[in-house]
Amino acid sequence: MNNANTARDAQPHTESTARWPSVGVRTTLPASTPPMRRAIRRAELRKIVPLANTTIYEMECRGDFPKRFYLTPRCVVWDLDEVYAWLDARKLPAEQAKLGRAPNPDVRLRRRRPLKTSPGL
Repeated sequence: MNNANTARDAQPHTESTARWPSVGVRTTLPASTPPMRRAIRRAELRKIVPLANTTIYEMECRGDFPKRFYLTPRCVVWDLDEVYAWLDARKLPAEQAKLGRAPNPDVRLRRRRPLKTSPGL
């Protein structure tokens, strides 16, 4: 074996770090750069907000949900920051009190699986 190969193999692999110094590598954005904004398509929106497409559309029309916008004539997206802001607003106690809960169904009016009446009732 060659002495040069033996010396190289005996040293730890520091050679690659010496070739690629981290000079000029920026880990943070400059202060003048605005924060990144992201647009999401319907499939990702449905993963974040578990509502049906129709419900989302109706809420948009009423102004209760962030509006969609078009990137291209066939590509509809929502602003991710607006969606998260809407979710955070829905968590507030005042909003929860406004929403209330759906009333419990009257099980006596069911057509299928009616309640069994006991002889003692």
